[in-house]
Amino acid sequence: MNAPSPQAHIFTSYQKFVIAMLAFLQFTVVLDFMIMSPLGAILMPALHISTRQFGLAVSAYAFSAGIAGILAAGFADKFDRKKILLFFYAGFVLGTFLCGIAPSYPFLMGARIVTGLFGGVIGSVSMAIIADIFPLQVRGRVMGFVQTAFAGSQVLGLPIGLFLGNRWGWHSSFLMIVAVSSLVGIFIFVKLEPITAHIKAQTTSNPIVHLFKTVSQFRYIQAFMATTLLATGGFMLMPFASAFSVNNLKIPLSQLPWVYLATGISSMLMGPYLGKLSDKLGKYRMFCIGSVMGMAIVIIYCNLGQTPIAGVIAINIVLFAAITMRMVSSQALASAMPDLADRGAFMAVNNSVAQFAGGVAATIAGLIVVQTPNGPLEHYNILGYVVATAMIAAIGLMYPIHKMVMQKAAAQAPNPGMGGGAGGQGPGQVSGGQPAAAPSSSGTR
Repeated sequence: MNAPSPQAHIFTSYQKFVIAMLAFLQFTVVLDFMIMSPLGAILMPALHISTRQFGLAVSAYAFSAGIAGILAAGFADKFDRKKILLFFYAGFVLGTFLCGIAPSYPFLMGARIVTGLFGGVIGSVSMAIIADIFPLQVRGRVMGFVQTAFAGSQVLGLPIGLFLGNRWGWHSSFLMIVAVSSLVGIFIFVKLEPITAHIKAQTTSNPIVHLFKTVSQFRYIQAFMATTLLATGGFMLMPFASAFSVNNLKIPLSQLPWVYLATGISSMLMGPYLGKLSDKLGKYRMFCIGSVMGMAIVIIYCNLGQTPIAGVIAINIVLFAAITMRMVSSQALASAMPDLADRGAFMAVNNSVAQFAGGVAATIAGLIVVQTPNGPLEHYNILGYVVATAMIAAIGLMYPIHKMVMQKAAAQAPNPGMGGGAGGQGPGQVSGGQPAAAPSSSGTR
């Protein structure tokens, strides 16, 4: 019996709820990070800080998130994922609230550290939940829907955040996130069912041993290396994107929300389709296409001078399409790497690696980019070349991961005539809670 096609899978009402819940959750976490970029043009003069200090504020979140992921990795598979998610989400809301009342740059730095300590773990828990509930052959679709959180943060979050920031100061943008996050937390508490199948698969009760076992496996190390490069782009370019748009591209600050709005709407429309396409054409193939597109657009964008707003919007739409292709496909592949017993720890460490790499990237970007006395940023084009180089290297590092995932999926395929009995958490998993095999069209070419 052949594995079912991605199109044949019909999500249950509860699975649809999980997808929507994780998307809204990611919306708040992503918005908390991304809002630092558009607020940069407001926040730097308000707090009288330099581009270097602003880069450190972005890095503070990333480094603390990386540390939290490592500390949480040993325990990530020891508890119900719902409880883990609620604990860290509550801390994230607290940290964001502290950002919303920060009276000074040092206080804001401390608040960003608190937010990162909790918010940095949420993404890994969400990824583990997706891998627990959804089979590999439809995981691209799931990732595509969840990744609309990035687009949603642009369509709704960033324009509203900029409006609030321009009208009532940058503090109000963080307080908006607190209000939305509190509602999401209530839904998680009431509606999400316990997720515990991974606990039964544990072979050790010692969290340190569990962490060492995870980080010492070569196949996992390969994934961590790829993640290091994948994190470079966003952390290098995004923190200074609004300042670059205003000072170099000459987009008025009052019109900047329209850039984010138009880009976000297009990303929301494309996200689910690109996720489904990654399941159909192959996740690695989709990753390569997105990387090549991204390299070209990044180099063009970072070398632009004064540009009409229509041109900036068009470039951003194509760039975010490429980013979505890379994110959906790479995360779907990464989710299939760990065994059930290691899934939470792997996701936590992988997320920590991304945060550490991003923190280093943001710090380096803050040192490279210089704001001249008359406004424009200098050396932004150098960041574009660095990011493009990282994209080329990532294509090579993702290939062995793609091969391992395909071999693992083939080995776990049910024998013909015996059916694909579900096991563990959710449909589409074979005995032992491992994801069912991907169809032959998923990334085999």
